[in-house]
Amino acid sequence: MEIQLNQILGSPSSSSSDPNPNSNSNPNSMQSWWEAISKARSRIQALSVILSSSPSISALADSDHPARSLLQSQETYLAVSSSLSQPLSGSGDDPLCQWLYETFQSYDPDLRLVVLSFIPLLTGLYLSRIITPSVENPQPSLSGFEAVILSLYASETKVRGGKPILITIPDLSQPSLYHSPRTKTSQAYVQAKPSVGVLCPPLEPQVAVKSTKRAFIVSVALDCYYKQISQMPSWSKLDLCQFAAVWAGQNCSCRSEFDVDNDVWRDGNGKVCEIRDFAEDNEIEDAVEEMRKLGFGEEHMENGGSRGVRIPLPWELLQPVLRILGHCLFAPLNSQDVRDAAAYAVRCLYARASHDLVPQAILATRSLIQLDRRSRLAAKAAAAANAASNANTPSKARKPEVLLVSK
Repeated sequence: MEIQLNQILGSPSSSSSDPNPNSNSNPNSMQSWWEAISKARSRIQALSVILSSSPSISALADSDHPARSLLQSQETYLAVSSSLSQPLSGSGDDPLCQWLYETFQSYDPDLRLVVLSFIPLLTGLYLSRIITPSVENPQPSLSGFEAVILSLYASETKVRGGKPILITIPDLSQPSLYHSPRTKTSQAYVQAKPSVGVLCPPLEPQVAVKSTKRAFIVSVALDCYYKQISQMPSWSKLDLCQFAAVWAGQNCSCRSEFDVDNDVWRDGNGKVCEIRDFAEDNEIEDAVEEMRKLGFGEEHMENGGSRGVRIPLPWELLQPVLRILGHCLFAPLNSQDVRDAAAYAVRCLYARASHDLVPQAILATRSLIQLDRRSRLAAKAAAAANAASNANTPSKARKPEVLLVSK
């Protein structure tokens, strides 16, 4: 069925009533819970019909929390990824795009998380194909991808209610409260007037993805993903990191200019310790090799890989990407694979920003690189100190074993 883009914003009747089964207005919580379970099971069954090559997906409907099981199923993610990566996917009659669109319109929070987990993959494929069409599909119809992206944009437009996102910047010309306490009799006491900056302008309703608005609309979709990133599975974050590295498309030596020297670190006793840089331990190179195995990285970009290509990266699109990469680098529960992939992506984006001469991107990516290096060095220093303390701690003498023998 063709996806109608002009229906994304919804009708007044649909916006006046809350179809969320988990709403507090429903007095019967048990009935609300059962409706959510039934809706999730029906969406899983519909997905299993589309992905007929993966029959085990239908078994997820029998779990106690089917939507959560679907979100945490790596097999399902790989099956959807394989289907969306086909050269002719993303059209208006693509059944998988139709499923993603209808699932997000269900207003169920857990089902929406499932759709959000595919946003890095979907936006990566969409931006790459819209810039460089493939040989198999020289004039791609990507209205299916655009319908899903616009549904997220419309949802965020409704949430913000026509208001911009503001940020308050303190007046740096005034002395710090923590260094110079202010008193009314002090000459330094001046009423600080923090400046207010616009982080994001008000969102205007969009019924189509115009070329002039494409980067901004995609950035809003990525911002929706970032708001729920703590609940996203690691394979979804890896997709974003890998696409960001391919989007940068910069393989020059300046990508690793911060990872060539040895660093000096002082332990808790003030002793100067020299620690090898983490790049010399081939951590980043190992991550690059793993990305090559997955079809990303330098060789893939040089051969014009179908999953990702070098694209324009305006600052409005880079902002949510860098926020997501910052989470992937420093969130404590992320796996080491996610951190390494994010570290590689940030370095590629730094090289791209250095060549494009974008001051904001250079400052942001360089800050992330420095923070990443310091956190790795701190972890190495802590591990070395822990190993040294364990080696110097005398082991306690074992008590002789006393065996009770009956006479």
